[in-house]
Amino acid sequence: MSAVATPESPAAPAAKRAPLRVIKRPRIVYRGWSRLSGRIRVVDRGSERQLMVHGEILSVYPLDGNWTRVRREYWWKALAFVHLPRRPSALLIGLGGGTQIHLLHRLAAPRQITVIERDPVIVRVAGDWFGLDRVGKLEIVCADAEGAITGLARAGRQFDFVMEDVTYADEPDVALPRLLAMVPLVTPRGSLVINRHRRGDPRPLARTLRLYFADVRLRRVKRTGENTLICCSRPLLNRAAGA
Repeated sequence: MSAVATPESPAAPAAKRAPLRVIKRPRIVYRGWSRLSGRIRVVDRGSERQLMVHGEILSVYPLDGNWTRVRREYWWKALAFVHLPRRPSALLIGLGGGTQIHLLHRLAAPRQITVIERDPVIVRVAGDWFGLDRVGKLEIVCADAEGAITGLARAGRQFDFVMEDVTYADEPDVALPRLLAMVPLVTPRGSLVINRHRRGDPRPLARTLRLYFADVRLRRVKRTGENTLICCSRPLLNRAAGA
């Protein structure tokens, strides 16, 4: 009769255990309140830092420096879906935590970035918690978007890349006048990218914007995601001037 290995016997194979997966609980590193934005939190989830306003994630920042995880998100897609010239100038409507600023520096090496952000508390939080002190030249206009856009247009300012991220959930008839005001800010070979919620039906906006740009395309960010980008390139300057 052959010997039977027992747990104490050297012939018995050691039991294999699956490695324990350590799940780190989210850690709130900042809590604040703003009259303009309401409740603001900065939350660390593993190696990712998030800016949350009213429970919504406005920005992400990889604490380990690995930005490739953002490839599937709208901030990255907004740059990938349009052609950017070498060392572009950029205008961002809405700051959040500055995710788009970091990606611009990694993907396009901009010569100048201008940001319009109405809430000084958001500006301070972005600077303190999201690494904006380590980026290049940055101009922040802390003012209401409509007034700031009008001021930039009167000054003759133009940008190769304009990203609009504040009319996300507005009804089309509310968003459209604000978007048309941005058309004169786009250089002849530049692009305007608009972030819209998919349930907000971006198609009426796209139809009207085709009167002002030679190329207007709708881009769904993710099949299961909520973001749809309206990518507008090469403004038709005569119509833009009369808008």
